[in-house]
Amino acid sequence: MKLDEKVVVVTGAGRGVGREIALTCAREGGNMVLAARSVDALEDVAGTIEAAGGQAQVVETDVSDPDAVTSLASRVLSQWGRIDVLVNNSGIGGPSAPLWEVQLGDWEETFAVNVTGVYLCCQAMLPSMIERRSGSIINIGSITGKRPLLNRTAYAASKAALIGLTRTLAVETGPHQIRVNLISPGFVEGERIEWVFEQQAAQQNRPVGDVRADSENMTPLKRLVTAADVAQTVAFLASDESAGITGADVNVTGGLVMY
Repeated sequence: MKLDEKVVVVTGAGRGVGREIALTCAREGGNMVLAARSVDALEDVAGTIEAAGGQAQVVETDVSDPDAVTSLASRVLSQWGRIDVLVNNSGIGGPSAPLWEVQLGDWEETFAVNVTGVYLCCQAMLPSMIERRSGSIINIGSITGKRPLLNRTAYAASKAALIGLTRTLAVETGPHQIRVNLISPGFVEGERIEWVFEQQAAQQNRPVGDVRADSENMTPLKRLVTAADVAQTVAFLASDESAGITGADVNVTGGLVMY
């Protein structure tokens, strides 16, 4: 298995893409650490992993809280003794409005989770990786960090920031044999993209089905991508099969974005 006995930390592991990442990495042999603000959702994922014979540790964590992230790292090291893989998946959609109508608090909250949360998790877990001279960090970005999405400036800016963070951190950690990569998913099937479609439909006074069809038809594959598409890419980048890849921005978009 790709991740046999590796200790894999996944933030935002309770729902959607994060849940699928956790389940996929567990199937590949990873010992899973599940972090998010909703313990009930994490316990459900952990139960599924354990029922299949895997191991999972649940840690309630707000990634925007430095003390909570420090506690997360400490608890992982206490139970497992090391951290092999960090998947920074936690994120929020942020406000949906023209920039001049976005409240400062909503803007700052988006960056606190989507960018500062990644910084805090990397900062807390890198010392262990550096000491062992081994590790893989995978940041979950978005194509919205590279192309416009109407009325989503806060989200777009936060995901664009992850591109620079990933590339520079890859250079900083490379001498320690640590790899840092970014995945930029396209429109992923699920509750979050349906919310985006609903917001756009309301703003454009169009049926939600038409907005969804437009997004599907923009891709060469004529479909949205799935959480499983993203999770399989995470498992590859977390594994030794991708030992020569760092600083990469991997598009999982159905061809919607090719840069």
